[in-house]
Amino acid sequence: MTTETTAEQKTEKPGISAAIIVQGDKVLMVRRAVKEGALSWQFPAGAIEDGETAEQAAVRETSEETALEVKALRQIGHLPKHPKSGREMFYTACEVISGEARVADDEELDAVAWITHAEIADYVPYGLFGPVQEYLDDVLPH
Repeated sequence: MTTETTAEQKTEKPGISAAIIVQGDKVLMVRRAVKEGALSWQFPAGAIEDGETAEQAAVRETSEETALEVKALRQIGHLPKHPKSGREMFYTACEVISGEARVADDEELDAVAWITHAEIADYVPYGLFGPVQEYLDDVLPH
C-alpha cells in the first residue's frame, strides 16, 4: 500500500499559482488559447515547479506569459481543488515593478487586458474564488 501511495504522489500534477496584479483601478487578465480554439479569461498562472513557492511561481509565470515584472505582495487564498480544472490553486497578490503587459508567450496566450471591477463578470461569468473577489472588492474602485 505504501508503494501505491508513493506512486500516486509522484504522478500527481503540481499546484497552479495565479498572480492577481492590480495597477491603478484595473486588474490584469489573460485570455488563454485552449485546445479546440475555446478561449477563456483568467489571471496569469501556471504550474509550480520543484523547489518553488507559490509566490515565486506567480512572479515567474507572469514574466513568461506577459513580459511584466511583478513582485509578490501576499498570498490571497488557496483552493484545494479548482471547480473547473480540478487542480490545486494558489492566488498571490502582486504589484507591477516594470514593463507593459503583452502576450509574451503566444502558444499559451491569445490576449491580455486590464479590466475594471465592473468588467470582471463579463470576463469571468462563473465568478471568482471568494478570497480573490474579496481582495479585488477591497482594492479596486466600484
